[in-house]
Amino acid sequence: MNFDIKQLASEHIVLVAHRGICGGNIPCNTLASYELALRSGADMIEIDISKTLDGKLVMFHPGCERMHLCHEGKPIPEMTFEKVKELRFVNLDNTPTEHGLCTLDEVFETFKGRCFINADKFWDNPREISDAIRRHNIAEQVIVKSMPSKAVFDIMEDYAPDIMFMPLMYNVSNGTHELLMKSKVNYVGAELCFTTEDSELCQDEYIEMLHRDGKLAWANSIVYDYRAVIAAGHNDDISLIGDPDKGWGWLVDKGFDIIQTDWCLQMVEYLKGVNKYYK
Repeated sequence: MNFDIKQLASEHIVLVAHRGICGGNIPCNTLASYELALRSGADMIEIDISKTLDGKLVMFHPGCERMHLCHEGKPIPEMTFEKVKELRFVNLDNTPTEHGLCTLDEVFETFKGRCFINADKFWDNPREISDAIRRHNIAEQVIVKSMPSKAVFDIMEDYAPDIMFMPLMYNVSNGTHELLMKSKVNYVGAELCFTTEDSELCQDEYIEMLHRDGKLAWANSIVYDYRAVIAAGHNDDISLIGDPDKGWGWLVDKGFDIIQTDWCLQMVEYLKGVNKYYK
């Protein structure tokens, strides 16, 4: 695989599997879910990173212990890695599976040379995650994201100028693009979240500006809470059980280069069927 994200985005829509692809007896944020994502057509896997009490980086979405592990005890950050290793994800019937929590090192080694990786929750442990990326010699595959701030930009410039970065913006840009263009951050594009079609971030002019400056536009079709709109309703749900032209099709027509979804296989089939997958 050629690990040039901009080159790949010039060839076809880049699909990101949100926490891997899960369902049935395969929980999210497991090696199995990431493997399934690649088999479903994902170019990139999104991973959630937590840190144990003794400093081990593991794949887990903070605050989901009760739902994903049926665990009523201490949260992951208050447990040692030895205790965390005893936990098992539960399936959709709330029954324990054979899947335990995998480490960031395991993910990097397993998927090195195979796909792009979006390291979510980067800002909670920027130095440790950056060190792991370099230790595994995987910088060309990993994109990290964070809400934009001067503190974030300073850390990226001083400690991680070699690692690809995307700011995560909601509805307004607040000059983030212009600031990053003048920085030493390895700024490759922006994740754009918008509640309505009137948002600055989904206007043709804004996306065209990003492209003109050599940056990629990332949209999310995922629905983690129907009350927390992040793509003005052009999401996975409407694409699956409504009209996909108003969901995935709309995002592609808007010019988004990267789309994060919970349904990679279905999106690939739709985009190829309407000749919108390849550029």
